Amino acid sequence: MRDLGTPVLDDHLHLDREGARGIDAVREFARAGGTHLLVVNKPSWHLGVEAETGADFRAVFEETERIVADASEELRGRAWPVLGVHPGLISRLVDERGFGPDEAADLMCAGLDAAAEYAAEGDAVALKSGRPHYEVSDAVWDASNRVLRHALERAAETGVALQLHTEATEDLTDVAAWAEDAGQPPERVVKHYASGTLAGVTKSVMCEKDYLDEAVDSGEPFLMETDYVDDTDRPGAVMGPKTVPRRVAWLQERGDDEAVRRAHVETPEAVYGIDTEATLD
Repeated sequence: MRDLGTPVLDDHLHLDREGARGIDAVREFARAGGTHLLVVNKPSWHLGVEAETGADFRAVFEETERIVADASEELRGRAWPVLGVHPGLISRLVDERGFGPDEAADLMCAGLDAAAEYAAEGDAVALKSGRPHYEVSDAVWDASNRVLRHALERAAETGVALQLHTEATEDLTDVAAWAEDAGQPPERVVKHYASGTLAGVTKSVMCEKDYLDEAVDSGEPFLMETDYVDDTDRPGAVMGPKTVPRRVAWLQERGDDEAVRRAHVETPEAVYGIDTEATLD
C-alpha cells in the first residue's frame, strides 16, 4: 500500500456492492495511496428504486451507509456518505413516469428531506442535489431550481455541506446568492465535476491535468474527484479509482505540496468539517 505522506481524498465517487467492483475499487484506491472517500449514493433508479414517496429513498441511503462502513474498513483513513437526490431524476419522472414538473419536484424535495434526517443525525457530511446538465424545458428547469434551493435550505438547517451536479459552467454566482439567502455559506456548496476555474462556490475538480493546473494556479480552495461510477458495463468510468492518488503524486513531483494540502486537508475541513489528518491510522 503506497504512502504518499498526506491524506488523499476522492471527493466524489460511487460504489455498488451488487454487480460492480464495490470494495475491490476501494482496495485499488488504497493501494495507490488513497486514504479517504466521499461516497455519493447512486441515482435511485440505478439501485432499482422507483420512488413514490420521500421515504422510498431510504433504501438507497441505507445501502450507501452500508458500503461506506465496508469501505472504511479498507482505508488508512475512512469514508463518509453524501446523500441526496440526483437531479436527473426529474427527467425520468416527467418523461417516463408521467409526472408534471412541479409534482416531480415535490417528490425530489421529499427525498431531500429524508436525506436531511440522516445528516441531522451525523450520518452524512453533505447532501446532494443540483439541476440538469442537459437541455430541458423551462418548466423542468424552474422546477429543478426549486429543488436546488430546497436542498440549500435543508443543508443550512442541518449544518452540512451540499454537493451539486449542474450544467458545465465556470460561474455559479447565482447559486451562491441563493445559498446566502438560505443561510448556507457558499463555500460549503460544492460543484462536483468542475473544471479548474469556478466563481461562486467551491470547485471539486475532475482530475484532468489541465484542470488541476488551473486550480493550483488560482490559489483558491479546491477538491479533487474522479466521479467513478462503479458500473460493470462502463469499467473505469468516469475516471478510475487510482486517479486521485496518481494525480497527488504528480503534484508532489512538481513541488505543489501546498496545493495538495489545500485540496486534501484544508478544503475538506472548511467545507465538510472533516479532519483528514486526525482520521488517518
